[in-house]
Amino acid sequence: MSVFPRVSAIKSVEAFRARLTALGLNLPCEDSILPAPESPLARPLDVDGFRAGNRWVIHPMEGWDAEADGKPSELVRRRWLNFGRSGAKWLWGGEAMAVVPEGRANPNQLVIGDSTRDELKRLLNDTVELHRKEFGNADDLLTGFQLTHSGRFCKPYDKKKAEPRIAYHHPVLDPKFGIGAETPVLSDDELKRIRDRFIAAARIAEWCGARFVDVKACHGYLGHELLGARTRPGPYGGSFENRTRFFREIVEGIRASTGIGIGVRISVFDFVPYRPDPERTAGKKMGPGIPEPFPKPYVYGFGVNASDPTAVDLTEAVEFFALLEKLGIRMVNVTAGSPYYNPHIQRPAIFPPSDGYQPPEDPLVGCARQIEATAALKARFPSLVMVGSAYTYLQEYIPHVAQAVVRAGFVDAVGIGRLVLSYPAMPRDVLEKGMMNNKALCRTFSDCTTGPRNGLRSGCYPLDPFYRTIEDYAQLQQIKRAQQAAG
Repeated sequence: MSVFPRVSAIKSVEAFRARLTALGLNLPCEDSILPAPESPLARPLDVDGFRAGNRWVIHPMEGWDAEADGKPSELVRRRWLNFGRSGAKWLWGGEAMAVVPEGRANPNQLVIGDSTRDELKRLLNDTVELHRKEFGNADDLLTGFQLTHSGRFCKPYDKKKAEPRIAYHHPVLDPKFGIGAETPVLSDDELKRIRDRFIAAARIAEWCGARFVDVKACHGYLGHELLGARTRPGPYGGSFENRTRFFREIVEGIRASTGIGIGVRISVFDFVPYRPDPERTAGKKMGPGIPEPFPKPYVYGFGVNASDPTAVDLTEAVEFFALLEKLGIRMVNVTAGSPYYNPHIQRPAIFPPSDGYQPPEDPLVGCARQIEATAALKARFPSLVMVGSAYTYLQEYIPHVAQAVVRAGFVDAVGIGRLVLSYPAMPRDVLEKGMMNNKALCRTFSDCTTGPRNGLRSGCYPLDPFYRTIEDYAQLQQIKRAQQAAG
């Protein structure tokens, strides 16, 4: 169990600020939750000529509950309708949609293609129409689809069978995930075919009514891995120009064949993969995370510090953002790391998933790390419209911090992901009531990750009563009891 104090035990803004100070964090925090119109989160936001109604964003998440053919299920539909009634005016992607069936991270991930487009269009239309019914207007609701290929983390047909499609061999990730030297690297021709599927998917997204597509470049998936492919030979590896070629060619193809907008969710920095400390691990009892042994210099990844891959280095992010300006892409969703190999960097939590490790730092440090990196990039690139990540763990103090960073111009909009599973109405409650239902706040129990990691469906099992009615709930409880028995 973590030694760090839980946010729920911090009973006032003053005590929260004191905890931040004790950690040496310079995270702004306002005194109270402000309703609309006083709240800076209520201000409209211009995004490429579109006027989004407020500064709340719903992040795309990876679903584990679509139909086997990649079409939306009733559980997917339920989740999207919650997005529509949330009160957020920017739905960034809905959830990750694989551009080819073999590019799925699990057999129940959404697929965007000719065989699924009618259902995806209906899903989006129903989400928008519910928003219109709830709020009287959906003309200020910005919607997009996130396009993805899971790369080395593909499990497209069997929940227990990895079928990795790697951009290059990685000396730490390969052994960590059982990828042998015999595993083939995606050829240049294969990458071109995948590129073309991204472009075709953007055409389908436009037909469905999405206003933009997110060409996903984060969290260790293919688009992100290619950005760090320094050791890959040929036109898609080595130099920064080559490592961004896949992304640039997708953008060029989308622009040539559609009028849809383009955004990117990007891991702006990355750390070396982590593992439980073997000196503090006994049986199934996980120790705190420590870096895996790694070669020096560490040149395997995007946005890594080659001499110290446990330190933030925004050098490549600055170079990539300059490229975005050159390409005329203004929508940027800022994130970091990967849930597969350093989850405390990507989504700070007090309780680890079943395949993770105990937090090596107070998770508030992880929140501040991403918020501060986003602020630094926003100061450098004020013309880009940036969405911030890593707010869920702030819990009771999400609005206090979110108001402060938006007011200060550190970020343009604030995104929430896991939190929406337990408390989809949070943006609405904040803006309409100036308060939250604290009992519904995500406490980062990580069941929404532990479940899928064990072949179960995604959802908030602790706080969403619906998920206690499905058969997966009993299985998850057994898994958790086994973890607790191990210590």
